[in-house]
Amino acid sequence: MHALAAVAPLAAVILTLLLGRSSRAAAIAGIAVLVPLIAFVFPTPWQVIGRAAIEWAPVMTEVVLVLAGGILFAEAGRFTGNQQRITDWVTGSLGTGIVPVLAIVHGFTPLTESLTGYGVGAALAVPLLLGIGLPGKHAAIVGLLGLCAVPWGSMGPGTLIASHLSGVDFDTLGVTTALFNVVVFVAVGVTAALLVAAPGRRAPAVLAALGSALALSAAVFGANVLVGTAPAGAIGGLTVLALHIGLRAARGHRIGMPADVARAFVPYGIVLCGMLAMTAAFALLPAGEGTAHAILTSPALWLFVSTGALLATHRGAARGAVRSAATTWLRVAPATVLFVVLGALMGVSGMTGELAGILAHLGAAYPFFLPLFASLIGFITGSNSGANALGAGAQTDVARALGLDVPLAIGAHNAAAATAMMASPARVELAASLARVPEQRGSVQRLLVLQLGAISLVMGGLSFLLL
Repeated sequence: MHALAAVAPLAAVILTLLLGRSSRAAAIAGIAVLVPLIAFVFPTPWQVIGRAAIEWAPVMTEVVLVLAGGILFAEAGRFTGNQQRITDWVTGSLGTGIVPVLAIVHGFTPLTESLTGYGVGAALAVPLLLGIGLPGKHAAIVGLLGLCAVPWGSMGPGTLIASHLSGVDFDTLGVTTALFNVVVFVAVGVTAALLVAAPGRRAPAVLAALGSALALSAAVFGANVLVGTAPAGAIGGLTVLALHIGLRAARGHRIGMPADVARAFVPYGIVLCGMLAMTAAFALLPAGEGTAHAILTSPALWLFVSTGALLATHRGAARGAVRSAATTWLRVAPATVLFVVLGALMGVSGMTGELAGILAHLGAAYPFFLPLFASLIGFITGSNSGANALGAGAQTDVARALGLDVPLAIGAHNAAAATAMMASPARVELAASLARVPEQRGSVQRLLVLQLGAISLVMGGLSFLLL
């Protein structure tokens, strides 16, 4: 009875999405099923729910603000012409076809996502992909495929949560996550190649994708080992982006950067350098984390600062950018919040633990299903932090009870939960809106869910072999 009840909210979400309804409707359906279950099957005191609301409030506030900042940043770039200047430079520097697409999927998007988080990397990538000639649907899909380094997004708070709940050292967890994430890097590269390349050019495009994916895998793994987990995703993305440009230059193509393109990159520099500088400054302070740390190291602050500086010098673009960003934010933010609420309530009520308990009965087969369970939680919450807050503790308990290697088990969980971000309904809605194809959200969602399933199965096989 309890097991079936624990599955019911997830089933309601999936059924609603299959019926073609919006992500907001799916989240509301899940909550509608969950509320009576909390009252009668998984009774949860109001005090517990209240404490959970207080604990989650800062996270939800930051998610909403980062979404607003990222959307406004992207729209400001579009209305001021900065995105077009960068697009023209990317096209000129990397040519056309699969090369600029891989540079964005394995380089630009992991770099920006690692330093901002919450799907902002995809929001910034979609306009670039439209600019290099991809149709709207393909731009939305490929932009989301770039969310392949989410365990290191926003310098790794989700991974840090998993570290605390599992007792695995933060940097050790980064290394084991990077091991499993090779599957993700390869899968998104191959998918992008098959989607973008002309029929007669798919074989060389796939080979290029494999090389790009392995380069990112090596860079991220090496950065985790040599530097640490927090900056590993940014270092990996920057390395691959530089590699693509360097290989292009080595083939005799002149790579230059005109002054107007350099100015177009200034807003990105403000975001990235501001976050890195504040993170480094607080790392040297003995006071530790607090309100000032949370504000000054938040990607939301630097996205708004950067966008404000840009629009101050392009006043004519401000009204259009703000109006367009507000429309998109009002469509996307409520769905994101509702999914986090659903995930948090499932956690505090014990439903997530009940689901993990079901998996524990699988015994020797559990390592195979571990990533699938993690992907499901990630899909529901739409947040690596939320997925780890809800599932990492339960997965750790099951792994220890079965005598499994906990760092490897939680690495598999972390990588799989993060992978689900690219197929999360709220992220799909955002990408489809930015690509100006909201009516094709359903087909974008279906393709990414199919890829998520394939990645989860392969990762499950790897987990079974290693554990």
